[in-house]
Parts: sequence; structure tokens; C-alpha cells
Amino acid sequence: MVADPHILHMVTPLKHMSPFDVNMALDAGYDAAIPYTQVTLAETQGLVQDAIFSRAPHMGVRTGLFIAGKNATLALDMLQTARESLVPPFELSIFADPAGSFTTAAAMVAVVEKVLAKEFSRDWMGTSVAIFGATGVVGFSAAVIAALEGASVTLVGHDGVTRVQAAADEIAARFGVKVLAADGSSEERKAAIASETEVVFSAAAAGVQVLSADMVRASDDLLVAADVNAVPPAGIEGLGIADNGVPIDGTNVLGVGPLAIGDIKYKTQAGLFRRMIEAEAVVAFDFRDAFALARTLVA
Repeated sequence: MVADPHILHMVTPLKHMSPFDVNMALDAGYDAAIPYTQVTLAETQGLVQDAIFSRAPHMGVRTGLFIAGKNATLALDMLQTARESLVPPFELSIFADPAGSFTTAAAMVAVVEKVLAKEFSRDWMGTSVAIFGATGVVGFSAAVIAALEGASVTLVGHDGVTRVQAAADEIAARFGVKVLAADGSSEERKAAIASETEVVFSAAAAGVQVLSADMVRASDDLLVAADVNAVPPAGIEGLGIADNGVPIDGTNVLGVGPLAIGDIKYKTQAGLFRRMIEAEAVVAFDFRDAFALARTLVA
């Protein structure tokens, strides 16, 4: 038995804990990873305090809490509640990454940021970004990261503007940045949005194509298009799964595919788990920390 083991308590409001996250935690070096499922926000405090009071104060750095699920705002609320539940010197480290969305979004924004800098000598400030699949956790998280970096972000709703407007309102209230909402419920509306933007993030459900090759070719202002979908068909037609800053077939638009994003996502999540294990004082990580690390990984 390992003396003073590194223990990770993994909570999710869903029926199951993601095997992906469990494997990542154990491969990063945790001695034990214990899942807790169907956890509510109200139950977070009790679980945290059970964890911290069962170990001596100096063991706080060897105790972690991972917050999963599929809701970015709920995960952030659980993280905040967990932090408020600590009773120094009884503490633990915390990492929120619901559905891997924080690390995936961080990787997508960081990889595209490098392409923009290398090929166009520009950063996010003032760059127009349209996000398809914006009501999902990856799209939502990418919107926040890009907007905080100064991008002009538009959330595109495949089923109209109502849900993306609610997400835009949530982002404004929680993070103090303004993002726009647009109706992308028809092919014509999607084409119009793509033609007026410089960067496209495709974060739609696996196997859903959001932009056709004709739409990409007709988008004169479009510089970079990124897609996190690795399940055929591609979210952006013509974009290769391993593309990383190369032109999409028949266009001058530079593509960033899911394998290029996934490589940095994997390294970012693993890296944050290792930072928790190696920390000399307790830490708390969310999408901001994921983006900071992803940036160093693509540099």
C-alpha cells in the first residue's frame, strides 16, 4: 500500500463518471481515483468537508477534487462551492473540466491562436469569431476564452437564436464580456455568418456537418476554421482530421482539425492533473488555467 497516497475524488452530476477522465487521472499519477455520481450542487460542501477532515492538514496537497459533468456553469458553481467549503488548514486541490470541455476549448483556442500569429501576424484582439455548436460545453467555454482575449465572438444557434442568446446573457453576467447571438437555423443563414467572420470554431455534436465546402469557399474574410469533431462527416467539409494550419481543399482558409486540437487537449488535462499532484500548496484550476497551459504547449 502506498504511504500517504494521492487520492482524487471525482464528482459528476451525471449517472456515470467518464472513463476517459478516470484513466487520465490515474495515468497522470494519482494512486486512487474514486467516482461519485449524480452529485448535486447542494451536496458538494458535504463531500468536500468529508474529504478534508478525514486527513491531516498537511495531506491537503495529496487530496484532490475533480468536477466533471456536461454543464460548464454548473461545474464552475461546484468549483466555487468547493472552494468556499474549505476550512484552512484543512484544504484540497480542485480541478473542473466538465466533459473535458475546458481543456478541449483551451486547446482549440490556443492552437488557432498560434496559426493566427504565425500566418497572419495577429492575435485575438478584435478578431471576429463565429462558434457553431455554441450551446454545448466546448463551444460555450471557447466563447468565454476568446472573448476574454478580446475577440468579437458570435454564438450561432442551429435551432434559432433563443438558446444562444441565453448563453450570451450568461457569459455577460458571469464573466463581464459581451458576445453576440445569431440564428444559424438555415443553410443560408450559416453561409451569411461564415462569410462575415475571420475565425470559425465548429463544436457541434459528433458526426454533424455545420459548414459545407461551398460555404467555406464563399467566405472571403475567413482566415482559419477549426473543428473538434473527429467522427465523420467532418463538422467543416474538406477539413482534414490532422490539419494544423494548412489550407482546406480548394480554399485559402487554414484548417485546424480534431487531432491537432486533441493532442494539446490531452497534454493540457494530463498536465493539470500532474500539477495537482506535484503542487506544494493546494491549487484550483478552471478553463483559465487550462488555456494558460495550452498556450505554453503550442508555443
